[in-house]
Amino acid sequence: MTAAPRLSRRPYLLRAMHQWMTDCGFTPHVIVNAEASDAELPRAYARDGKIVLNVSYSATQHLELGNQRVEFDARFSGVVQHVGFPVGAVLGIYARETGEGMVFSEQDGGPDPSAPGPGPGPADGAGGAGATEGGRGKRPRLKVIK
Repeated sequence: MTAAPRLSRRPYLLRAMHQWMTDCGFTPHVIVNAEASDAELPRAYARDGKIVLNVSYSATQHLELGNQRVEFDARFSGVVQHVGFPVGAVLGIYARETGEGMVFSEQDGGPDPSAPGPGPGPADGAGGAGATEGGRGKRPRLKVIK
């Protein structure tokens, strides 16, 4: 009997955390490796090789959290842009309001308590992906949920 192929846990955990944050009324943000190959990102908002994106339903259109890719349209400085990146480029997801979330390990999916915080703040889109109150917000903090 052959073993079934190992599926990545990352897309399932990403969708579950996104749903939980949405159900709680929080604003989900993802931290993405901006240097990932096959990533369509507004690179002007990237810092230190990472970008933080607001992936709430109110900030995105046509949001798809697939098993292989994350895709959506969002406004950045008032201009709609298509955003897409491999699920493997997602480094973590957290709620803007509380900092609660999950950092993904290199090995694919489990939280990595030794990983650093979320890094740069959200990209400053005009009411769209990554917008903060008044264009300036507190720097998010990430809590690992066990």
